[in-house]
Amino acid sequence: MNDLYNEAKAFIEQYYVENEKDGVEERLSGVKEEINAHGTYTHTYDELVFGAKLAWRNSNRCIGRLFWNSLHVFDEREASTEEDVFNALERHLEFASNEGRIRPTITVFRPSKPGEPDIRLWNHQLLRYAGYKEDGGYIGDPHSIDFTKKCEELGWSGKKTDFDLLPFVVGIGDNEPKWKSIKEELVLEVELRHPDFPWFGDLGLKWYGVPIISDMELKIGGISYKAAPFNGWYMETEMGARNLADVERYNLLPKVASCMGLDTSRASTLWKDKALIELNIAVLHSFKEDGVSVVDHHTAAQQFRLFEDNEERAGREVTGDWTWLIPPVSPATTHIFHKAYDNTWKSTNYFYQDKPY
Repeated sequence: MNDLYNEAKAFIEQYYVENEKDGVEERLSGVKEEINAHGTYTHTYDELVFGAKLAWRNSNRCIGRLFWNSLHVFDEREASTEEDVFNALERHLEFASNEGRIRPTITVFRPSKPGEPDIRLWNHQLLRYAGYKEDGGYIGDPHSIDFTKKCEELGWSGKKTDFDLLPFVVGIGDNEPKWKSIKEELVLEVELRHPDFPWFGDLGLKWYGVPIISDMELKIGGISYKAAPFNGWYMETEMGARNLADVERYNLLPKVASCMGLDTSRASTLWKDKALIELNIAVLHSFKEDGVSVVDHHTAAQQFRLFEDNEERAGREVTGDWTWLIPPVSPATTHIFHKAYDNTWKSTNYFYQDKPY
């Protein structure tokens, strides 16, 4: 109880200071009474909003923290059934997509409480493509193979293409998890093409427009929200240098290099680098031409520098995980590469948690 109250006290005091509010002692007294009586306490809506934003500001691995205060928070703590959760996820997806003008958004479901079953989202991201093992190879996204199997065990079946969207899967306590196919009209997808290579469009590549992380735990002042999906918008390297390029993902560099006519017989031709750049150019070109929010890694690094400046002026230290903050393409061209960061994780934050399956 003391540990929970101490975390609550630190958060509540920070909330009152940063928002220039009076009455912190009265609020802390109420929090202490609630913890003593029920083993937990309840955030007000304003505390929840501030806490979700603060968790983004504290996220060591995120280069996009300049926009932390623009996060839109949907309070879905009253949702109690799987259908309630599905409806809330659809609202999130529609609001965040915003016809391509992506809005940073989080939907927060009820926290862990004594005597109440946890709500868990089984999806890694709300939008994600399925993966299937086939004849010694695979179709789709290898990262999704295990989750795809779970979905199939629950009764879902895909078309076995490279871009089958997986369903929402929600589990409440020990109940059998339920799934729901995602409505096509809610899904923003971008077909990838290249400004200079007409053949690129023939590859049949696409990606979804909104990256909604859904398997992390949001902690605010000692309270655990195990279901709190959130999104910003994509940095192009997340798709062009990782999802589509990693050997253990779509592994497209050899295909792109072949279409470009590059010499792949030896590494010293730098064919991987050339193919990687063109793949990222295609992603940026396609998203921008379709009017879907995206940021290039150079601009993102400049925005992070502004975030660092803002935090310094506010008297706050910026924590960061250097290995994640540097972009996977041309990292030495950014200021981040040449700096060191304290990787201490602050307690109000987004944390990884064990899979529910």
